[in-house]
Amino acid sequence: MQATTLAHRLDATAVRVDIEGLISIRASVTDGRFALAAAEPSRESMASEHVDATIKGSPFALLRLAEGADGRGGAGRGAAFGPAQLRGDAEIADSYRQLIAVARPDLEEELSRIVGDLPARHLSQFAKRTVAWARKARRTAGENVAEYLQEESRDLVNKTELEEFLQGVDAARETVDRVEARLTRLEQRLKGRA
Repeated sequence: MQATTLAHRLDATAVRVDIEGLISIRASVTDGRFALAAAEPSRESMASEHVDATIKGSPFALLRLAEGADGRGGAGRGAAFGPAQLRGDAEIADSYRQLIAVARPDLEEELSRIVGDLPARHLSQFAKRTVAWARKARRTAGENVAEYLQEESRDLVNKTELEEFLQGVDAARETVDRVEARLTRLEQRLKGRA
């Protein structure tokens, strides 16, 4: 249902995706139907081809962008992957990203229509392995940095120390609350005598 709504909202629009060094793909919606096709690589055809937005980047940058890795609209910037570039209507480009995510087309099948079955299979497997490797590398790097900051440089506390500190803060808060209650009762007694 959401895919149909997005498709109708995008009717008569098109987006071009230039995957650096590989292929250019034109995504369009006409009469509520989503279509992918190989885009012409020549400069002349690019100028005459109507698109509302053009997204250009390395395969890695485009994968990060498709995953919504950068929610700030920074076109999926990643130091290891390079930036993706967007020209044109960013709202339409984002709506196409949402449409593809909701519709979940078989991208390998669509790519096989453009470049053939075997190259599409190899590209799909390469992309999956690369994304898995990048996620594992990011997770491992994060764990290593956290361990270094906690154990070696002592810039961060570890979980046990944090829990002990928070328990101490809770105990101090309870003590302060009890002292405050006693002072309030003592103050009321003194006012009663006066």
